[in-house]
Amino acid sequence: MNYFLFALRNLKRKGIRSWLTLIGIFIGIAAVVSLMSLGDGLKIAVTSQFGIESTEIISVQAGGSSFSAPGSDVVKPLTKSDVRAINELSSVEFAVGRTIETIKLEYNDVVQITSAVSIDEEYEKELYSIMDIDAEFGRLLKPGDSKKVLLGNNFYNADTNGFDKTLTAGKEILVNGESFNVVGILNKKGSFIYDASVMIFDKDLEELAGYGENVDIISIKVHNKDFISKAKEDIEKLLRERRNVDVGSEDFVVSTPESTLSQVNQVLDAIQIFVIIIASISILIGAVGIINTMTTSVLERRREIGIMKSIGARNSQIFLQFFIESGFLGIIGGAVGIIFGTLIGYFGTLTINNFFGATTLPRINFSLIFFSLLGSFVIGSAAGIFPAMKAARQNPIHALREES
Repeated sequence: MNYFLFALRNLKRKGIRSWLTLIGIFIGIAAVVSLMSLGDGLKIAVTSQFGIESTEIISVQAGGSSFSAPGSDVVKPLTKSDVRAINELSSVEFAVGRTIETIKLEYNDVVQITSAVSIDEEYEKELYSIMDIDAEFGRLLKPGDSKKVLLGNNFYNADTNGFDKTLTAGKEILVNGESFNVVGILNKKGSFIYDASVMIFDKDLEELAGYGENVDIISIKVHNKDFISKAKEDIEKLLRERRNVDVGSEDFVVSTPESTLSQVNQVLDAIQIFVIIIASISILIGAVGIINTMTTSVLERRREIGIMKSIGARNSQIFLQFFIESGFLGIIGGAVGIIFGTLIGYFGTLTINNFFGATTLPRINFSLIFFSLLGSFVIGSAAGIFPAMKAARQNPIHALREES
């Protein structure tokens, strides 16, 4: 306790110099904590946009990649015949073809260009189940519905739907110039994919867009998630035979939620590591500042060191005094940096969630706080090793003689 009291007294005595020394550690720790918190918040917000609640789901799309828009860069599109063939596989519970078409919505004399996705009337309940959606207003589409549309939650609020007027169940809306009845508004999912969705039965959307037998994406549910890898292999083998392509030359992509999210997380992790490396430069600068401050402190306190050693202080005690003092600089700078970094990360995550329309709450990473605090102390202490050793090696006779 005496070492810490001495350290606190000396830091107070040095005043402005101590605070200036803390800036480097403060900026570095604040940057690392805030960037890691923001990175975690970004991961949660991005992954929440996929909106797939079931892990037994496989998706297939032609051409492009799992990150491109479904059906983009397609030379040979998927067809409803492919859907029927996949449905015949023993590992598949059901497969549903879905088409995404650009449409023109008109309401309250305002026109918007957006995308509509088809719903297979035969599997409408299964699709609602795997997407985990329900109607907040009105109801979901049901077999027999004609010229009806199901809208995402974003279309309800007049302040955000772009139509400057509340749009709810029972209203009429023009889709590509044809009148459709809004049968329901979906509950809010916190995902722009679903909250901004326009869902129409396949027969009605095909009449509007005329895509025929083509589908943009096939959603597949397997019987058992433990055999999802086997089902994925079966689907790939089947489509290679049907599309006459060799292994490695596939013109389609078969993906699972885990693989897609894994790819997204790898990209986000790489970005996070890069920015943390840049932020760590500030910590190194802070460590150099501590070395400079403590070295100067040793030179200024040569007489004090000489007196302490002349009355019996051991080298280890002198070393510990300066070692703990430098660690104190690191931990104070780290603590202030953690407070600011946590606040930046918390409110930054709220902003990210607002941008994506996600509803997840920011989380405070206590493990990150603990290790950042420990790391700042270790960095400060390590930076003080050389000055502390220099102080411990002082010759008391020379130190007293030079000061006098």
